[in-house]
Amino acid sequence: MMVTRKAIPRRTVLRGLGTSMALPLLDGMVPALTATAQTPARGALRFGVVYVPNGMVMQEWTPAAVGADFEFRAAMKALEPFSSQLIVLSGLASTPPPSAYGGAGVHARASTRFLTDVPPKRSDTSEVEAGVSVDQLIAKELGRHTQLASLELAIDGRDLAGSCDIGFSCAYTNTVSWRGPKTPLPMENDPRVVFERMFSGSSSTDRTARLGQIAADRSILDSVTARIGEFRQRLGARDRAKLSEYVDAVRDVERRIQKAEEQSGRELPIVDRPGGIPSSFEAHVKLMFDLQVLAYQTDLTRVMTFMLGRELSGRTFPELGVIESHHATSHHQENAGKIANLLKIKVFHASLFAYYLDKLRATPDGDGSLLDHTLLVYGAGMGDSNLHAPGNLPVLLAGGAGGRLPAGRHVRYEAGTPLANLHLSLLDMFGVPTVERMGDSTGRLDHLGL
Repeated sequence: MMVTRKAIPRRTVLRGLGTSMALPLLDGMVPALTATAQTPARGALRFGVVYVPNGMVMQEWTPAAVGADFEFRAAMKALEPFSSQLIVLSGLASTPPPSAYGGAGVHARASTRFLTDVPPKRSDTSEVEAGVSVDQLIAKELGRHTQLASLELAIDGRDLAGSCDIGFSCAYTNTVSWRGPKTPLPMENDPRVVFERMFSGSSSTDRTARLGQIAADRSILDSVTARIGEFRQRLGARDRAKLSEYVDAVRDVERRIQKAEEQSGRELPIVDRPGGIPSSFEAHVKLMFDLQVLAYQTDLTRVMTFMLGRELSGRTFPELGVIESHHATSHHQENAGKIANLLKIKVFHASLFAYYLDKLRATPDGDGSLLDHTLLVYGAGMGDSNLHAPGNLPVLLAGGAGGRLPAGRHVRYEAGTPLANLHLSLLDMFGVPTVERMGDSTGRLDHLGL
């Protein structure tokens, strides 16, 4: 007899005191005898963006060969183990119209146009204006199926008074995601805030009481442990193993957040409620990537944007031997030492992105992995950082995209091809109702295989 109903609802949630735990896709959530046909390969495609600031060392990024036999140069060498699920795109440009303030606001333009294709509005007030970003257009379509339409994350805090382009709001460099032309979305950099948003309790509106109980339990998982045990008894062996791995991952993330809070509490005793932000850049990035894996795994959202840094970033990297700020290093003036230091930063970024890809590849999802069912855009809003070049941007696509893209290749487009053309192609892939134009688009990308 053909079973046509799911034994376990896909939206099963285990609730505890003031918390809720969404579950990953289990075999028992797929109709028996039809599991292969009902996997999320086509039905639950995810989209993500990882933005790197201050351009790239392009001579150590762009492959010389096109097609499948391209070489991985230093800036993306860490990604070579994922070559079969990468598409490197060369020749794309985010060149603003001639009327867009000449050479002013180059960093504001880089981050703002990366997903909107619209130059930021210059203003001596707090007024901002750009365009709707491609991630939010996709989120409007996919968000109908998830608890959260999208998540916007970052490593740097929101800087409202620090280094920003003169004449441009800091909002332009603090985000790459825009819900509307006048609505930049804040990027959250505190893992604790993200964690609580993911596992927030719908059974109580009293946040103080909920946080107090969590503090007493020391773990969100502690409040649902009994429910997990009861639920596990209903599962087959394969699903029990999946659930155990997922619970272990959640507990590890929570433990790391608590550890960061304890450390920041010791280092900053004047702070009443220290954020769960690790002091190490690497630990912070990996924790945020792990939260993104959990969000995809539980289908909490299918759209995420993540900034590894903000434009004009003053971050230093003493762990790499780079004591000058990232932004200052990016203006290397062809100094070999500065170029070497900038390359160290870009290699580091790529290695952290490789960590993310590895976690996605290791996480089962339907008949494959999360990486198989995800499309990620990794790149920067300028090419040669020394020149603030808006042309020949470093952009690659990563992930299996549910079998929609023939990957494992380098595609070179005619110089100056609008980045907006890629955005139109992505909208088509994700089933967004027809959008004929974004910014300076001239059509869809050829040779992408959509």
